Parts: sequence; C-alpha cells; structure tokens
Amino acid sequence: MTSILVCVCVSGLLKAAIRDPDPVVFLEDEIVYGVPFPMSDEAMSPDFVLPIGKAKVERAGDHITIVCAGKATHTALEAANELAGKGIECEVINLRSIRPLDFETIAQSLSKTHHLITLEQGWPQSGVGAEICARVMESPSFFELDAPVWRVTGADVPMPYARSLEALALPQRGDVVAAVAAVLGNRYTHTEREREKNDIEHAIYTLYILVKFTKDQRHTCTLTHMHTHTHRERYRT
Repeated sequence: MTSILVCVCVSGLLKAAIRDPDPVVFLEDEIVYGVPFPMSDEAMSPDFVLPIGKAKVERAGDHITIVCAGKATHTALEAANELAGKGIECEVINLRSIRPLDFETIAQSLSKTHHLITLEQGWPQSGVGAEICARVMESPSFFELDAPVWRVTGADVPMPYARSLEALALPQRGDVVAAVAAVLGNRYTHTEREREKNDIEHAIYTLYILVKFTKDQRHTCTLTHMHTHTHRERYRT
C-alpha cells in the first residue's frame, strides 16, 4: 500500500510539474533511491497526472489529524495502523505539495478531529510544520483545537551519513505514537470548550454593560452640571 502510494505520487506529480507552464521545484527523497516499488496500471498511464496543491486523505479517522508529506507519510500510516489497534483512529493527510499548501483540507479535518500533529523529516526550525501551526493560529481553525498542535520532526542536528545514526535523526513510528498519546492526553472536551466560550462571552457582555452604564452616568452628571451652571447665570442676571 505504502509503496504504491509513493510511486503514484512521484509519477503523477512529476508529470504535472513538467507540464506546468510555471517553474516548479520537484523535491525527491534520497532515502528511497534504489528501492524498487510496484507500479499500478493507473500510474503507468501517460495521462495520469496529479493536481499540484491538492492534498489527499490517505486514511480517514475521527480522533486526531496527522499531516505529512513524502516518506513521512509511510511513517504516519504505520503509526496509524498501530494506534488503530488501541482504538485511536488517526486521519492521515498527505500534503503531496508544500507550496501551494492545501490548508483547506487540513482545516476540514481539524474541524472533525479537533487535534493536530504535523510530521516531517526536516528540522524543526522554520519547517513545514511550523508553517502549518502558524496558519492554524491565524485562522478560525484555532478555535477547533482541543489541545495544542504537536510537531514531530527530525532531530535538530546535521544529518548523519551512517545508516544507524540516520535512523536516530529521523522521526520513527514510535515518535508519532508517543506524540498522539501526548496530544490526546492533554485534551479537554468540546463541551468544556463551549462552556469556556460562553463564560468569555458573558464576561465581555458584562464589561460592555458596565462601560455603558459608566458613560451614561458621566453624561447625566455633565448635563446636571450644565443645567445648574445655566440656572446660576440666569439668577445672577
């Protein structure tokens, strides 16, 4: 399943990049160089092209959303299969392209799961996960969160060449499983979030009434002062 997934993405997106009239940067994962993959009949067709900027939901789920791209999708699906055995259904989104970024698909999934994890093999500083977190914070999707967004990335070290060290520097299935447990363990229910929202709205309304009442009182005092001052002037006259 995962092997076919990688081939389909490479075949469809590479042809889309070649045929696109604008410049396109096509990124390949060196780790999968020299690894044979089966190809589906659909992907072998010369007319098979995937749209640039459109993500794909590789696995549907209701509890948490995992957003990834490239080989990290394989890691996410492995973790999702393991978590499914524990009763946790993960929705895995394969971005397929980084820019343009299909944030609409992420937002739709987040409105259903209310939990989000980003998974990438790059460094945490200025990564794709950081960009997704920023977009969530700057959009109405922020109010869908029941827990903070969690980034799973590569280690913040120079990428080692040795195979054993390379495995330690890249996120593994266990890292994703641990991140899911951490996010779901820090959650608070949708009902509590609605109650908190109502409390905030009530506090804002109360503050509005107090401010309005204070302004009305000041206005009344000002009018009374003006009336008294006018009456005195007339009396002196």
